[in-house]
Amino acid sequence: MIWIILIAAIVCGMAFIRLAPSEVARWHKPIGNADSTDGEGWAARVVPAEPGLFSDLHLAMLKLPRTELLAGSVGEGRLTYITRSRIMGFPDYTTIEQTDTNIQLYGRLRFGRSDLGVNGKRLDGLIERVRTKRSEAARQ
Repeated sequence: MIWIILIAAIVCGMAFIRLAPSEVARWHKPIGNADSTDGEGWAARVVPAEPGLFSDLHLAMLKLPRTELLAGSVGEGRLTYITRSRIMGFPDYTTIEQTDTNIQLYGRLRFGRSDLGVNGKRLDGLIERVRTKRSEAARQ
């Protein structure tokens, strides 16, 4: 009997993680002052703004597996995405915001305390892929 209750609790927990609504007002907020650093469950990166870079980051973000746009637009200058982990479907939220001189990227988890560095790796990989693509395009 206890096993049935335990299994039911696990299934309910997994369903909640996958189906919990994402409130735009909670996740699609201005980043504020940011530095390139990692914290417990979050990571931030700041790169110099260049023409077209914000749009390129947006397109690259949409190509990531299990990632969708939650809110924002390139014209607004702020975009927020949800990326879900492969097996459990844990949501991570990434906001990309353009200022006059910089582009700030901020990734954070929703559930738990530690993201095991996943958000920092995602941001670093995103920036690297876009830089590589832009560099290759400039050589052609």
